Amino acid sequence: MPVDPEYLHLVYEGPFPALLYGRNSRDPNKKGRSVADQLAVGHELCDNHGWPVAGVFKDTGISASRHAKKSRDEFEELLTAIRERKGRIVVAFEASRYYRDLEVYVRLRNACYESDVLLCYNGQVFDLSKRQDRNITGNDALKAEDEAEGIRDRNLRTVRRNAQKGQPHGRVLWGYARRYDRDTGELVEQYEHKTRGPYVLQAMQRVDSGHSTHAVALWLNSEKDAAHPGGLPWTALAVKRMLLNPGYIGKRVFQGKVTGDATWPPIKGLDTAEGRAMYTRVKKKLTDPRRRTMRDSKVVHLLSLIALCGECGDHARLKVAHRIKGKPYYKCSEAFDSGMAEDRLDAYVEQALLAWLSRKEAARAALIPDQAKAREDANAAQELIDAYNEQLDEARELARTFNDKGRPLLSARSLSALEQDLEPRIEEAQKKVEGVTGVSPLVQRLLSAQDPAEVWDGVEATEDSPARAGLTLEQKREAIRMLVTIRLFKASRPGVRAIEPERIKLAFRGDPAFRDQPLPARATWNAPGSGSGNE
Repeated sequence: MPVDPEYLHLVYEGPFPALLYGRNSRDPNKKGRSVADQLAVGHELCDNHGWPVAGVFKDTGISASRHAKKSRDEFEELLTAIRERKGRIVVAFEASRYYRDLEVYVRLRNACYESDVLLCYNGQVFDLSKRQDRNITGNDALKAEDEAEGIRDRNLRTVRRNAQKGQPHGRVLWGYARRYDRDTGELVEQYEHKTRGPYVLQAMQRVDSGHSTHAVALWLNSEKDAAHPGGLPWTALAVKRMLLNPGYIGKRVFQGKVTGDATWPPIKGLDTAEGRAMYTRVKKKLTDPRRRTMRDSKVVHLLSLIALCGECGDHARLKVAHRIKGKPYYKCSEAFDSGMAEDRLDAYVEQALLAWLSRKEAARAALIPDQAKAREDANAAQELIDAYNEQLDEARELARTFNDKGRPLLSARSLSALEQDLEPRIEEAQKKVEGVTGVSPLVQRLLSAQDPAEVWDGVEATEDSPARAGLTLEQKREAIRMLVTIRLFKASRPGVRAIEPERIKLAFRGDPAFRDQPLPARATWNAPGSGSGNE
């Protein structure tokens, strides 16, 4: 039988050095006991009965159930202290502080049994060498585990219900803030953060205009008001995850899938058809399998992994190698059969690209004949997607609503038929948005400039005007990807350094030889009119 603490000295021989333990998981509404409160009760119990405190152990914000994702480091230290007999009695507020998992209870029971250490909770002391005390504590452990499972089931239901209603759950989405009821602690609304919200739109615009996620991360780290959650620095991966989150265009995500409209507003600037189209462009760019995270996060060379080897085929790209003297040199990544000094190939490609951009009418015609119509079509397709999604959301809500006879206002069969009809339409419209997004802001800037070279390289300050910065290396690479395919062939003989005719072949957008992406496997490229390929 358990013993009341005031009679412990009559049943067992002292002294009773105590090991105190406290634990909680999360208590956002402040309805439970904090670790500090639990330990305060433990200290008071020890003081009242003359038990010296030999050690204090606490785990904050950590679950004790079998579904816990974090390890309880100090609980493990407690078990070690028990085995080393650093205390005679272990004290906690209640059984659920120790365990909500039967396996954990067994570990604690065995440690106390083997070391002749008593267990105290709920104001009673248990001797785990006694069958009846093991029975009582075992039943308490079973109840604690069942309670944990019940809490988890309720939480999962809450998560699903919040997802169905489009309500936020979990961590606050960066760029937003939340308001809670002062009395109940319940969430009232999630709204755009006055300072951080605009950074989301600006980051989206920067990537849309050709900046890399690495460059955006550097920019965010330089802005005091754009601090990353948790105080960690922004990284290219963190920027990518942020920009791909549909929550910023007002969509609720559950288990990796968009479930409908969210109850919070989209970021200002992303709440229009044009803003959602920009989100679609950025999403397509960041999820393009051709873009390698390590390559695009911090670029150093203009044409590395963009230019292709004309000898091996379009699957083979040029990489930067270094000669004995350390001079950067582009080399084929496959057979190393074609190569050229970096500065020479860069200068040739840049000069040719700027010349092509200077022929504005031909360049505009090659990109998109009617840019305004393309943008208009993209916005119209996005509005159609929104209308289809709104119709689906209304139908799903009707299917979840029952009349006084317990029947849904829309049958499951009708909902399924509507989904089968609308989902292909949504997918088709989505492809249209992705394919008809108009000329990127970066290319528009180059085309609209009187002298594209001034945009490309910048302009030095004069007495009449300030200096203007040119494009970043990431932006230049982005423009080259979109506008020209570069193929480098071998020189006619070893030792030739000059750029021989036909050694560098450039195919601008609109040319049949232009390739929007390299071939995924070994293959050949047939030059127009050649009738043969280059192995």
